Amino acid sequence: MNFFDRLHDRIRTVDSVVSVGLDPDPSRIPDHLQDHDLPRWAFNRRIIDATHEHAAVYKPNAAFYEDPDGWRALEETIAYAHGKDVPVLLDAKRADIGNTTRQYAAMLETADAITVNPYMGRDSLQPFLEDEESGVFILCRTSNPGGADLQDLELETGEPVYERVAALADLWNDNDNVGLVVGATKPEELEQLREQVPDLPFLVPGVGAQGGDAEAAVEYGLADGVGLVNSSRGIIFAGEDRSDQFAQASGQAAKRLKKRLNQYRI
Repeated sequence: MNFFDRLHDRIRTVDSVVSVGLDPDPSRIPDHLQDHDLPRWAFNRRIIDATHEHAAVYKPNAAFYEDPDGWRALEETIAYAHGKDVPVLLDAKRADIGNTTRQYAAMLETADAITVNPYMGRDSLQPFLEDEESGVFILCRTSNPGGADLQDLELETGEPVYERVAALADLWNDNDNVGLVVGATKPEELEQLREQVPDLPFLVPGVGAQGGDAEAAVEYGLADGVGLVNSSRGIIFAGEDRSDQFAQASGQAAKRLKKRLNQYRI
């Protein structure tokens, strides 16, 4: 089974399309965990214990782990998530050329899926695309305001860059392992891209702290019932003001988001 088949089964099992972003900002980890050998791992373990019944996937962002202790925490986190039967999507936004991109693709030996950047073209993504069992989410239309600086630029064909990215991703999907990252802050673009590439699952960020459109994220983000709607800070720091119950609060936040999104699932 490839990643999207496994994700389909996971979504059905927990009746959820929620992606829980595991971005453990060290400055926001509760004080009572700071003395732990690996505070980020201690934090993540408690978040996973509280949220796994509502999580279709966990999405750690590599930026929060790029130091020796961080990589150890990430390895422990991925193994623990797998122990709960939850797949892991590493938000790394990698791509390069030659040996470098092959090294980046080695991350898929541990994680189940990864986000990649298409700016350098197909050859920079080839090692990811060739991994038939893993998922590859290609950045297409991001939720940050500055995404328009490049993604909205009009090509000679009259299409914006992000539409060309979607078209290329569809062409590169030889192994049925490609999805797109499409933000929830521009619902009309979500709808437009869904019409353009009806078979590609979307990873939709921006529904949590960024206030994106939950209904559009579900209506246009899923392909044959498969897709993900991510919330990071809105879940893992839901109980930041009550550190002794932070995990319980994150579980409640994940449950609320699942219920909110399920209103719009067919």
